[in-house]
Formats: sequence, C-alpha cells, structure tokens
Amino acid sequence: MTTELEFRLPEGAATGVGSMPGGDAREAARVAVEAVGALPFLPELPARGPGADMIGRTLGMLVELYARVEPSGWRFGDRPGRDSRRATSWLREDLDALEEFTQGYEGPLKVQAVGPWTLAAAVETHNGEAALRDPGAVRDLAASLAEGLRLHIEDVRQRVPGAQVLLQLDEPSLTAVLHGRIRTASGYQTYRAVDRAVIEGALRDLMAAAGAPAIVHSCAPEVPFALLRRAGAAGISFDFDLLTERDWDAFGEAVEGGTALFAGVVAGKDAPLSDPAGSVSGVRALWRRLGLAPGALGSAVAVTPSCGLAGASPAYARAALMHCARAARSLVDNPE
Repeated sequence: MTTELEFRLPEGAATGVGSMPGGDAREAARVAVEAVGALPFLPELPARGPGADMIGRTLGMLVELYARVEPSGWRFGDRPGRDSRRATSWLREDLDALEEFTQGYEGPLKVQAVGPWTLAAAVETHNGEAALRDPGAVRDLAASLAEGLRLHIEDVRQRVPGAQVLLQLDEPSLTAVLHGRIRTASGYQTYRAVDRAVIEGALRDLMAAAGAPAIVHSCAPEVPFALLRRAGAAGISFDFDLLTERDWDAFGEAVEGGTALFAGVVAGKDAPLSDPAGSVSGVRALWRRLGLAPGALGSAVAVTPSCGLAGASPAYARAALMHCARAARSLVDNPE
C-alpha cells in the first residue's frame, strides 16, 4: 500500500512543464490531458496577464498573505486586491476546465506552483526589496505557501477523485539564491547567498506540509540534484541540454536512489521536431555511459519540453507534447 507522499513514475511517461500558449482554458486543458496520456497536468496560461503568470498564480494561493502588481513587479500588500482576486479566478477557471477533461481519470496528475525560494526572490516587501532579504519574511512566505498548496491539492483531489496528485515546485532561481546572484532593487549589488541547510530545510518542510509527492523543476544550469534529493523531492525536472559532466554523477545517484527524473529534451518554442527516438538519444547515451540498467530507463525518466510552452504557437505546443509522449515510449520499447 502506498502513502500520499510516495510516487512511482509510470512507464513511458511524458508531461508538460506547465505553461501553455493562448488564453483558452478549455483547449489548454484538453491538450494537457489528451496529448501526454500517462501524466496529464494543470496548464498555466500567462498570456492572460498578471495573475495568470506563474508568480501571480502562486501568490493567489497564499493564505493570509496578499500581493499586488506594481511597476517594479509583484509586491506584498495588506489586503486582497484586484490582482489577487484575478489570480484566484483564473485558477478556478483552469481547474474547472481540467475537471471537465479528467472525468473518470485514474492515475498521476501534476499541478505546478512556484517554490518558496524563487517566490522570495521575485516578490517585494513594502520597502521595495525582495522578500529574500528578510529571513522572517521568507519564513512567513513559506508557511503561507505550504498551507495554500495543501488546500489547493485537496481541491484537486475532490475534483478528480481518481488522481494521485503530484506537486511540481518551480524553482528556476534556486541556484542563483544558493550562490548569491539575485540582484537587489538598485541592481548594483546582490543579496547574500542563503545557507544550503536553510534552503534544504525550508523545502523539506514545505513538501511535507503540502501532503503530496513533490518534484522540483528548474530550467536553469547547475540544478542542485543532491540538495533536492535530501530535501525529499520525489522527482527533479530539468533542461537536459544544460547538464554538464559535473552533473553526471548526481544524475546517476538520483536514478539509483529512486528519484524520478523529468528530462526536458524538446524545444519550448516552435522548432522542427525530429524523430522522437532521436530527441532522447542524449538521454540514452548518458544512461549507457553511467552503466545504468537499460531496462530501467523507461520507468526512471519522463520526457518533457525543455521549459514551458507559453512562447510557442498552439499547434506547436500540442505537437511538442505528443512528440514527448512518443519519445518517452521509445525509451521503453528501445532502451539501448
């Protein structure tokens, strides 16, 4: 018997990173369910404007914390305003559409939200500096996010009773936070690097509180595989082309430790789509180089676009997801 926090990647799985083009929630949900098959996801449609972007959507999930759009970006406020209400409304619209197209569905279902460190780097406090500057603000933000995600996941489970909800935490700024590369409001300095133990602990606490298996996504270089695994991530999602030789051991250790890997191998913007098996040739080559068991490849690695598809055409977005699904199937049928 599995618990809510356990996750086993379906064989030959493919999925999207999260964002989709356009503003039609029903069409995006239909594609996000039908095109990938084994691992559908809740789409995000940032073209609708502030509140539909990944930062705004996640801020709309917070409990007893509110934010509004300023000329400089998102900033915390004292009360819910138009921007928070709009984010909540769009999320509800997207969930309604997903519920429509997942009637009777049983299996894993992925939802996305911005993780605490990228959110802290992106949202300003009243003084105009990022919340990242204030450890107390970061703690409050992480606690509010954890409760908001718990409620969000409960809602999804009620809407799609047969689903095993998988939470994706988007953390594209995580490496920059680790290495002290986030710039201050003036742009002339950077915030101090955050201790690895503090980052790891905050992620661990949030993942446990959310009550669903979590994967962490970053389309930036230098993804901290080992830190994320120690924090309890059930999976790690990344741009495969950004892996360097320094990452190979961490990749292999993740596989051997049972961590699901989501390899981004298909362009996120309109581009020619090659033979599906060719799209994952690099994954196969690395697998062989590391001496990993060929038969395990199709159940250890899922195939995704390299990042979100918001900048793609609707036709390409659908084609890219279908291409990912065929490429993932090829890892099962022809692992070597």
